[in-house]
Amino acid sequence: MTTPYSLGCPQWQDAKWNDLLPPGSSALARYSQIFQCVEGNTTFYATPTREQCEQWRAQVPDDFRFLFKFPRAITHDRLLGHANEPVRAFLDTLEPLNDVLGPFLLQLPAAFTPEHLTRLWRFLDTLPEPYHCTVEVRHPAFFEKGDAEKALNRGLRERRTARVCLDSRALFTATPDTDIIRDAQRKKPQRPVHLLPVDARPVVRYIGHPDLETNRRFLAPWVERVHSWIEEGQRPFVFMHMPDNGDAVSLARLWSELLHERMPALAPLNLAQHQPQIGLFSD
Repeated sequence: MTTPYSLGCPQWQDAKWNDLLPPGSSALARYSQIFQCVEGNTTFYATPTREQCEQWRAQVPDDFRFLFKFPRAITHDRLLGHANEPVRAFLDTLEPLNDVLGPFLLQLPAAFTPEHLTRLWRFLDTLPEPYHCTVEVRHPAFFEKGDAEKALNRGLRERRTARVCLDSRALFTATPDTDIIRDAQRKKPQRPVHLLPVDARPVVRYIGHPDLETNRRFLAPWVERVHSWIEEGQRPFVFMHMPDNGDAVSLARLWSELLHERMPALAPLNLAQHQPQIGLFSD
C-alpha cells in the first residue's frame, strides 16, 4: 500500500531492536515490516556484492525504498571528480535493487566548496536513468544565503533535485557528558536548517536529543512541515537518528505518535504488539 510519506532509520538492525520489531527471516525483513525506507549508510564505507543486493531485494516489499549513499571514495576522496568508472561499477552492483531504490544520498563533505559546483552539476547531469539523487552539503558557504547558496539552490531546482534537510539542533543542545554524545556531536555537522522547495520528494534527516522526551519540542515544527508536504502530495522521506541509534526506533515511534495527533488518519507505529509475552505460561 502506498503511504503518504516514508519513515525510516539510518540502519536496519540493532541489538536493541530485537524486542521491538516483528518476527522475520532476517533483520531487514523484520525492519521492512514496520518502516518504509532506510538510509543505506553501509554503501558509504563498502560496496556490497551483487549477491547481497539480490538477497536484500528478496527481503523487502515492493513499496520499500533504499536511499543508499554513494561511496566515500566518490564523494569525499574524489569530490565527484573523475568518478565515471567507480560510479558505473557501483550502479551495476546495485542493479538488482533498481525497482526499490529511492534517491541516492549524495552526501558531500565540508571540503566540497562552491568552487566544486560544476562537478556536482556534471555528476547529476550524467547520472543515467532511472537513478536520481538528493544532495546534502556541509560547507558553511552553502548556508549563508549568499551567492554560493543561491547558485546551489538554483542548480538543484533546475534539475528537480531535493536538498537534504539535516536537523541536528536537538543533538547540539545535549550536554556532552558521555562518550556516545561526544562522538555524535563530533561526527554530525552543526548547520542551519534550510528548506528548498523543489519538484522532488523532500528528505529530512533528524538527529535527536539523547533524552527521548526532549525531542518533542524539536519535532513539533517538523510535524507541521511534514503535514503540509503530505497535504500537497509531496510524500517526504523522514529519517530518525539518535546519538545511540539503538534508540532510533523509539524516536521513530514518538515521531509517529506526534504526527498521528496532527493527522489522525496516519496510524502511529504500533511496536508494543510485537513485544514478547514474557511469563505468559509461567506459574
